[in-house]
Amino acid sequence: MNTDFDQKVVREQTQSVKFDARRAVFGTDEVVPLWVADMDFAAPPAVTQALVERAQHPVYGYSLFPESLYQSMIDWFQVRHHWRVEREWIMLAPGVVPSLHAAVLAFAREGEGIIIQPPVYPPFFSSIRQTDRRVIENPLRLHNGQYQMDLQHLDECARDGARLLLLCSPHNPVGRVWREEELEALLSIARRHQLIIVSDDIHCDLTYPGHRHTMLAQLATDEDRIITAVAPSKTFNVPGLGLSALVVPDAAHRRAFKQVFDSAHMEQANPFSLTAFEAAYRHGGEWLDELMTYLQGNVDFVESYLRQRVPGITTCKPEGTYLMWLDCRALGLSDTELKTFFVKQAGVGLNPGISFGAEGGGFMRLNIGTRRAGLEQALGQIEKAVRNLSPR
Repeated sequence: MNTDFDQKVVREQTQSVKFDARRAVFGTDEVVPLWVADMDFAAPPAVTQALVERAQHPVYGYSLFPESLYQSMIDWFQVRHHWRVEREWIMLAPGVVPSLHAAVLAFAREGEGIIIQPPVYPPFFSSIRQTDRRVIENPLRLHNGQYQMDLQHLDECARDGARLLLLCSPHNPVGRVWREEELEALLSIARRHQLIIVSDDIHCDLTYPGHRHTMLAQLATDEDRIITAVAPSKTFNVPGLGLSALVVPDAAHRRAFKQVFDSAHMEQANPFSLTAFEAAYRHGGEWLDELMTYLQGNVDFVESYLRQRVPGITTCKPEGTYLMWLDCRALGLSDTELKTFFVKQAGVGLNPGISFGAEGGGFMRLNIGTRRAGLEQALGQIEKAVRNLSPR
């Protein structure tokens, strides 16, 4: 395909959260926006072509999910991940975040505990707190520049009345692609305590050379209770279309989800969402391969630039996702000061690490799903701001 990921796509004035909400989020439009997790690249041509063809039919009424859509997903995960998904296991949903919320409602009662592993994507917290369930934190441990699960502590958390574990795999924001032995150890604890695991695998296709994503469900036995959330949204840069899928092998679990979705009148069948979903999974593979080559170049560029030119900021090299976790603790700034520093001194809009939990204090999340030229501009501004920073 030879996709030109260096081509600039103007996103201003398209109602883009990433670009058009800058003033609301950062207090100014004058920041390089490298925050909210969508990419600045055009979606795969096959997706755009399918959407244009669908738009040319002038009726956009209530829609059904065709069997070909389910088959496109089944084929994708069989070929890309060697994971066999049965048709009856698939439940389509209006997004992974609503699915997390639905899982909390379906499988835990008010006051019951749900385990998460911070620093982690903020909706993991809010899906529990906003439904009056209890957050049980099993923080990841940073050791020699790599985050690891604290399995002994996880076992203790599971004994604290936990009903459910929300797993982020690959992990947002720290970029870990969990190894098979780590997942096996996790499963062992879950079996011992009869935990239901909801595994958010939305970034499963975005892994770098030398790292292979293992779907947790691939390791499951009949006694395991695993629910997997997936979507083409991050992989093919179509998150605004909203459609995702749950893979739920247990029929009772499917009924519990259906009850929650039905009670909330959650509608999933947008004609454009289903069109993009199928086109991406059927025809997006070559585009994805080229994307990952480009993103690997971005990872290498950022890592090299920070190491050579920006004292005080290091990074945990991601094994997956298009997000990089910047360790800014050596700058000696509080979390409030750190956010202000990046906006006012550096002119760069990032996600504050503290929003991912207390363990994210002193960190910032950088979205590298953009043109290399944009990254170079942002890093140059950060370099200048760090050099002008008064000694603490």
